[in-house]
Amino acid sequence: MQPAQVLERFTTCAALLEGHFQLSAGLHSAGYLQCARVLQHPDHATELGEALADKVRNWEPSVVLSPALGGIVIGHEVARALGVRAIFAERRDGRLSLRRGFQIAYGERALVVEDVVTTGGSTQEIVALAREAGANVVAASAVINRGGSSVDVGVPLAVLANVTWAAYKPESCPLCTCGVPLTVPGSRPQS
Repeated sequence: MQPAQVLERFTTCAALLEGHFQLSAGLHSAGYLQCARVLQHPDHATELGEALADKVRNWEPSVVLSPALGGIVIGHEVARALGVRAIFAERRDGRLSLRRGFQIAYGERALVVEDVVTTGGSTQEIVALAREAGANVVAASAVINRGGSSVDVGVPLAVLANVTWAAYKPESCPLCTCGVPLTVPGSRPQS
């Protein structure tokens, strides 16, 4: 699947949003990608999951680990395409943790799957969690990388498409200066 085809799914599903958004990393941006609008369609979710699985198959993961909420659907679809199990981590007291009886065996080959990567912070957090549980984290993947080549998640990162929108610290955001109303669309609680 080519990057233009991935972005066409976002356009078709009205998931490429423009305005003034607070990203889960706390940064502000004039653009937002609402993956849930694409992944709500099972055909799109399956197609994107299979495309990501094709990019990571050579790392031979035995488990897919995703962050709740955004990574659950795409993580499940990647796992289905790879024929491995899918688990997810949830925030508790502001920190990602494995719950619901999910476990990772010592040395198990884990693949981290996200919907969108911006700074790589939550991906790094998931990688650290998996390593703490004893996993061998072989790679990370995402439908979209909006952070560019500067994103370092500590393991190889495979993505379907790159999108470049400037992201600003709140104190230097030109949209704030202009008084554009701020929208907080993500699932992570903001402080």
